[in-house]
Formats: sequence, C-alpha cells, structure tokens
Amino acid sequence: MTSFRPSQASPGVLTAGAVTFTVFAWASAFVSIRSAGAAYSPGALALGRLLAGSLVLGALLLVRRQGLPPRGAWRGILVSGVVWFCGYTVALNWGERLVDAGTAALLVNTGPILMALLAARLLGEALPPRLLSGMAVSFVGAVVVGLSMSSGGSGASTSVLGVVLCLLAAVAYATGVVAQKPALSFGTPLQITAYSCMTGTVACLPFAGQLVRELPGAPLSATLNMVYLGVVPTALAFIAWTYALARTPAGRLGATTYAVPAIVVLLSWAFLGEVPGWLTLFGGALCLAGVAVSRYRPRPAGSPAAASDPVRPEPGRPARTADGSRAVT
Repeated sequence: MTSFRPSQASPGVLTAGAVTFTVFAWASAFVSIRSAGAAYSPGALALGRLLAGSLVLGALLLVRRQGLPPRGAWRGILVSGVVWFCGYTVALNWGERLVDAGTAALLVNTGPILMALLAARLLGEALPPRLLSGMAVSFVGAVVVGLSMSSGGSGASTSVLGVVLCLLAAVAYATGVVAQKPALSFGTPLQITAYSCMTGTVACLPFAGQLVRELPGAPLSATLNMVYLGVVPTALAFIAWTYALARTPAGRLGATTYAVPAIVVLLSWAFLGEVPGWLTLFGGALCLAGVAVSRYRPRPAGSPAAASDPVRPEPGRPARTADGSRAVT
C-alpha cells in the first residue's frame, strides 16, 4: 500500500484556488466598473486600469527576474493583448454604462460557449457531454439572473447598444483566451499576462488625452476603483487565470466563469444595496450547479488518480489530459 504524499494533491489544489480567486476577482470588477464608470469614460477607464495592472506586473517581472518570453509566445500575446485586454475592457466599460451589472455579467458569460467551441476547432480540445451539459445548465441560470436583475425595479433599462457591446466583449474574451492558450507552452503565466497587459495598454494609448482631462475632476472613490481594477481583477487575477489555463483545457476552465453572475448578485447586494429576489437566487444556484457538473470527473474504480492526472506522453508526443485534450507541459 502506497502512502499519500501532499505533493501529489498540491497542483490540483493550487489550480482550484487560482480559479476560485479569479472568478471572485472578475465578479468584483463588474461592481467596480459601475462605480468608476460614473466619472471616467470607457476608454479612459480602460487605460487607467491597464496602466495600474502593467505597473504591478512589471514589478513582479523584475522581482521574479523573468525577461522577454520566447518568440513563439508573441503571436498569442499580441492577439490577447489587443483583443482581450484592450478590446474587451473598453467594450465592457461602455456596455456597463448602458446596462446593469447583472445583465452585463450574463452577456459576457456567454463567452465560455464561444471559448469551448473555438478551443475545439482551433486547439483540438474535446467537448465531452458532461461539459456541454454543465454549460447548458449554467447558461439557463445566467439567463434567469440577468432577466431578474434587469427587470428588478432599479430603473435600469437594457439598451440595444449596451447588449451589443457586452456581446462584443464576450467575443473578445473568448478569442483572447483561445489565442493565449498556445502561448503558455512557450512562456510562464507571469510573462504571458504581463506582456499581454502591456500590449493592451499600448493599444489604449489613444485614450490618454481623455484620462488626463478626467483624472483631476474624478472623485477619489472612482480613482481608487480604477486602481483596484488594475491591481486585482487585471494583474493578480490574470496571473491566477493563466496559471490555471496552463493546467486545464480552455473549454473546461471557461465554464467555471459561469459562477460570476451569481457572485455579482451577492456583491451588488452587499456593496450597492441591491437586494436580489428569489428568482435571482434561483438563477445563481443554477449557475453554480452547472459549474459543478462541468468540472466533475468520475474516477475509475481502483484508480483514484487516473481521472485527474495528465496522461504521460510518449517521447516526442504532446501530453493529453484525461478527457483527451492536449495538455501544456
């Protein structure tokens, strides 16, 4: 009988912790964007957020003594930086000026559906029935959350432009994740995140004039929310995300973000005084149930570790996870 070693479980625990932190940080971003967006225009808020994130990530690069990533990572970095860090951020900031936080979370979290489909088409990842079932349950829950919040007496109306902008943000989110996944086989999560963020910052420089004009007149709370968006949901959460993405298929990892609308409800309740109704709570429970279904992997009898450990590759062949998708080594 072999003894249990803590090191055998630590990679899975670290990955789960990274996913949990990312989901909560990204959920808090919806609330912070609503607050900061009252004082900053979408482009200025995006640039300020990415500047703060780039400063933190640049400092971490120096501390960890990690230089430029290899040449093979730059295609994914550039696409992710321009499309995800810049395009997603500007579109979401603009969209949240026109729709409430719950509706925005619903629309943006259609991204994992696109992500799983793109990952299957471009990265060769599997689409197991369990993942598809979990995505379907979570999407129904997200629809319930969005509808209950958008019609919940707060006076917020769902504009067509706001819906389109949030859907564009979802497309940018899915495209950026799928582009970033191959880059992680060349560089570290910190390198990929830092240089993607810096690329997004450069792409947002046309909004520098707006940021300079709006910064002196903005209240301190809005500026602190902008800095928070750069440090936590951008810098720290994206490091955690890329750490998990390097160890999890993109489609499966994307399904976990369906928990975001449920957490947005709780944060809006706590910080904005928006009390959710029973329909909203029911939708949030469905979101979490779908995440649980999509991430559940039954273990074969007599082989406790077989379902969760990557399959060891033959020499010269890429590793594959237990569900048949390529694993980053």
